[in-house]
Amino acid sequence: MRTGRGTLSVAAGLLLVALASVGYVLPPTFDPPPLKAELALQSLPPQPVTEVRPVLDVTPIREEPISIPAEGQTLEGTVRFPAAAGRYPAMVFVSGSGNGSRTEFTPQAEFLSRAGVVTVAFDKRTNGYNFRDRDFGLLADDALRMVEYLRSRPDVDPLRVGIWGVSEGGWVVPIAAAKSPSVGFMVLVSSPNVSPLRQVAWALNEQLLRLRAPIGARDLLIRAMGAVGFDFLRYDAQPALSQVRQPVLAFYGTTDPSIPFVESTQALMKGMKEAGNDRYTIRFMDRGDHAMRIHGGEFTAGYLETLANWIEGLPGTAEPSVHLAGATPVQRFEASDVPAAPWYAGGTMLGLTICLAAVGYVAGPVAAMVVRLRGRHAAPEVNARLWPLIRRRLHKMVWTGVGLLLSVVAFITLLVLFSINQAGAWPAVLAGWLVVRVLAVLMLVQEVTAVAAVVSGLREGMRPSRWQHVAIAGVLGGTGLLLVAAAYYGLFSFPW
Repeated sequence: MRTGRGTLSVAAGLLLVALASVGYVLPPTFDPPPLKAELALQSLPPQPVTEVRPVLDVTPIREEPISIPAEGQTLEGTVRFPAAAGRYPAMVFVSGSGNGSRTEFTPQAEFLSRAGVVTVAFDKRTNGYNFRDRDFGLLADDALRMVEYLRSRPDVDPLRVGIWGVSEGGWVVPIAAAKSPSVGFMVLVSSPNVSPLRQVAWALNEQLLRLRAPIGARDLLIRAMGAVGFDFLRYDAQPALSQVRQPVLAFYGTTDPSIPFVESTQALMKGMKEAGNDRYTIRFMDRGDHAMRIHGGEFTAGYLETLANWIEGLPGTAEPSVHLAGATPVQRFEASDVPAAPWYAGGTMLGLTICLAAVGYVAGPVAAMVVRLRGRHAAPEVNARLWPLIRRRLHKMVWTGVGLLLSVVAFITLLVLFSINQAGAWPAVLAGWLVVRVLAVLMLVQEVTAVAAVVSGLREGMRPSRWQHVAIAGVLGGTGLLLVAAAYYGLFSFPW
């Protein structure tokens, strides 16, 4: 049953090198180059003073709930409006990704309503919107229903009704504006303007750089993203932007860790040029984050004032004295596209690999149990002596394989949560990565030693029964599949 440690070490080393090569040779690769920004974005003038002048409360405000029928469900919202009679400009809030509760817009809605702007904030639909399927056109139709509601109110100027969108809403609002002339203006806050997949990959890369994560951790995430087949992730925002002819006001924060703000600005300017629309205003807010706040607290200086003054001043403010102004943005790397995974590494094949490994792992213990129950009656002496040693190795391999799968899922979840919350500490990332790599190497060593044990047992005269063949083939085969998958995702690559 014994094979020399030197032989096992050489075999394990050669297999490690072979599996490490898989991660380097097989596509896709991801290495974002440094960004070379346009000259116009390398040094911005300050905002005109008139844009950030103080906004005074015009009148007390009132609010009331509304229900608007929509496709597949009823949209619930809150309208806020000045109590004094008049004809006011109005605006619809469109939320970013996630559940999108109307309550998140309360501070901005109240500020604008006191300044003389009627606002509507509504809960995002749950029918037709989920983690996997997102129809931006359907969300745009919801926003247009709110626009038509506002235009029907006696206290609203129907020629000055616009839509405001943040983050994911930046893909929704241009669709609505391009579709309907009822939209009088468009406000974008932290609008990505690149594909969702490029935006997420850029955000993850930036966060991993902050956390000092190993390059292999980034490659693991990128390859996992490339295997995801969600159609909306490759949405192209340019066609909708190139059809927007309404006045546009766009805000970006210079500390936004979630979107490639320089490239987003370039994409927006390209869309305006293709649309022949010179009525756009882009402002970079100093220290502003994704929500135009400073570290999640107060709104960045000048944001609310600029927003209110621009809306109140329409149509005069539609043509700015300078298109780009504010704090100069610095984006280090390009938002490179994530190549789609090849057929052998797609989500279907990955799921099939895990299922086959699970079947092998389940078949092994079951077969071993059957062998123990039946072996008392007719078990060759050699089998009775050698099989328990092999069985223990197989059990350890099963637990290591399960542990590796769970640790990879937990590690990816950790990185995604850190990216979303912009939190986390680099020791936690390094510790998680170390656990994943150690388990992968341990599984490789166990595979080599288990194969050696089986071969040695056969040489010593062991004759596995049918059930023992199932146990051996199931566990060794399942582990082999997991080793190949781990190699593709870079768990054996160098350097560590």
